[in-house]
Amino acid sequence: MAYDSICKFIAAQFPEDMARWLLGKPIPLTELKPSELSLEPIRADSLIFLQSEELILHIEFQTQPNKDIPFRMLDYRIRGYRLYPQKEMIQVVIYLRENRSNLTQQTVFQLSKTRHEFEVIRLWEVPSDILLQSKGLLPFAVLGQTENRENILRQISEQIDEIPDRREKSNVAASTSILAGLVLSKEIIQRLLREDIMKESVIYQEIEAQGKAKGRQEGEANLVIRLLNHRFGQISDELVTQIQGLSIEQLENLGEALLDFQTEDDLKQWFSNFLKS
Repeated sequence: MAYDSICKFIAAQFPEDMARWLLGKPIPLTELKPSELSLEPIRADSLIFLQSEELILHIEFQTQPNKDIPFRMLDYRIRGYRLYPQKEMIQVVIYLRENRSNLTQQTVFQLSKTRHEFEVIRLWEVPSDILLQSKGLLPFAVLGQTENRENILRQISEQIDEIPDRREKSNVAASTSILAGLVLSKEIIQRLLREDIMKESVIYQEIEAQGKAKGRQEGEANLVIRLLNHRFGQISDELVTQIQGLSIEQLENLGEALLDFQTEDDLKQWFSNFLKS
């Protein structure tokens, strides 16, 4: 699971804490699905829309600068206005990992006679103490401005232990562990955060499931590649890359078809037919 997807999960779980931080007041917010803003597919792995009766809060999480962000802000603002012309839209881009690129400073999209502004937060410039004030912001605190990240993670761990709701406690712990990986070593994280609590989190379980699925997929791909190399000699890097991109089911289908291949051209034809289907 990507870092920005973890942030999206946090925002969905603790919308009032996000509102208190970004809007200055803990107003109730509910999630607005990105698909509601357009008939066309929208890349939605790093953004979330939260709405109240009066406004839409659009948060975009980024680990790396992206030159397309300003236009994306304008694009989503127009989509939001088309469906909800009566609602104000507050747009915030949150950069997670410290980066000195000028792209992290951009808060405006400008075109001839068109200007659109949005907000940008560079987490490394936000004092960690501010982020320690709400349980929903605890996972971000280790990325904040501090002279001692290990000490901040220790404080986060102590506050997590005080969360009474077991589900919230496990989700905050798992989210903190993942984001802390951007700035701290695995050894420090494991020493300061309780793994038994994290294992109860839906995030932890999803990541674990993804890891197992990825491991199985990689194993199946390597097996097919070894079989093909044994049969035809060293296959091309292009074919290796294509095989590594197949799902487990597709790899199983390819494995069954191997007996029918006489030459590497048969393999290439299989991929040609696969891409057309």
